[in-house]
Amino acid sequence: MVVTQLSLEFRFQGKKLRGFSCELTRSPHGVLPESVLTTTCQVAIPILLSGLGMMTAGLVMNTVQHWSVFQEVKDLLTLVPPLVGLKGNLEMTLASRLSTSANTGQIDDRQERYRIISSNLAVVQVQATIVGLLAALASLLLGVISREELDWTKVAVLCTSSVITAFLAALALGILMICIVIGARKFGVNPDNIATPIAASLGDLITLSILALISSFFYRRRETWYLTPLVCVGFMALTPLWIFIAKQNPPIMKILKYGWFPIILAMVISSFGGLILSRTISKHQFKGMAVLTPVICGVGGNLVAIQTSRISTFLHMWSTPGVLPVQMKRFWPNPCLIFCSSEVNSVSARVLLFLVIPGHLIFFYLICLVEGQAVTSSKVFVLLYLVAAMIQVVILLYLAEVMVRLTWHQALDPDNHCIPYLTGLGDLLGTSLLALCFLLDWLLTGRADLAELVSELVSVPP
Repeated sequence: MVVTQLSLEFRFQGKKLRGFSCELTRSPHGVLPESVLTTTCQVAIPILLSGLGMMTAGLVMNTVQHWSVFQEVKDLLTLVPPLVGLKGNLEMTLASRLSTSANTGQIDDRQERYRIISSNLAVVQVQATIVGLLAALASLLLGVISREELDWTKVAVLCTSSVITAFLAALALGILMICIVIGARKFGVNPDNIATPIAASLGDLITLSILALISSFFYRRRETWYLTPLVCVGFMALTPLWIFIAKQNPPIMKILKYGWFPIILAMVISSFGGLILSRTISKHQFKGMAVLTPVICGVGGNLVAIQTSRISTFLHMWSTPGVLPVQMKRFWPNPCLIFCSSEVNSVSARVLLFLVIPGHLIFFYLICLVEGQAVTSSKVFVLLYLVAAMIQVVILLYLAEVMVRLTWHQALDPDNHCIPYLTGLGDLLGTSLLALCFLLDWLLTGRADLAELVSELVSVPP
């Protein structure tokens, strides 16, 4: 579909026409250039909605951390960031692929739309099931470092809860993404701007809620030794069915064959963020860690996913895989060019940076209203928190530009290979910087004994 826009400007002197000018904008792929105001409006509302969803997820996490299953199965806390991060590794990747397909006109045909949607959903279910199991195993491996033995009943609860949570969350969010992208296409809104943040708006909350409910259910029935292995094997047994459906679309099958490394590595990166979370969440010096972690990780992941999806769509529309446009030839560009030039991707990067401080202030204020004394509200901490959030997003946006260029140069699809790495790094950076904020606030306000705190964090629990 070709879209053409003609803008006419008439110049009058009194009632006499003294001249006119016209501007013709033509897009062969059905997407017209966006103004800064359009981009800001389309991005800001979904980001605010996603922030409210992540804030709610933080409040849920602050509650469920005291449930008996989270107290007894300590590795569940380590599992939270990689499992919640699956929305970045899978759902955001799916949203980015579908957005690119929509903007390039691939889903305008009804039959082709059905084939693309069904194969994409099937691939996501395969990836969610297997990565869910791997995330549980990674959490167990990190847990073994600090514990001398494993309780196999708790291992079964952890693995089954992880697989079912990943499966159900991926299915629900995948269907939601399909509806959003198709609806955005019909209403003339760029799906790149709204699909990924809306995925995140419910992703954290849905994933964390399912994990809490499923793990609690199986923990209460842990005496029935065959139940958890049987359910876990049952969900794994559905994998051949999803593979058969995905085979209907050969390009999507390439993702199933070659797209595992980014997802698994991103899951490992997020797991280290989970280790930091599990080490700090119960310490009084880090009061509020459970509430703020989903927010800072989610906002950074959302913004970088939007930028990555936009750059990927730009390259799909105006270039060929393996060939970079002239203005993007350098693999390691000057940061000033990334954030301060007049290029379309630089403009969107500035818009996203502009949203960081106001967005976090709104979310922090709402969290303080709801939680009250559960979150520190000292001016020092708020300042440190905002600086950390800005540092996180600046690093992620620069890395997004670099990674998209490198993957496109290798004739790889950035939608599949960049977003998992970047959201995984967003989780690790967000958790690390947030923990550092609590630590610096504790030190600067004169309440600290640094040696005592370090010994607490590195100590091996009995």
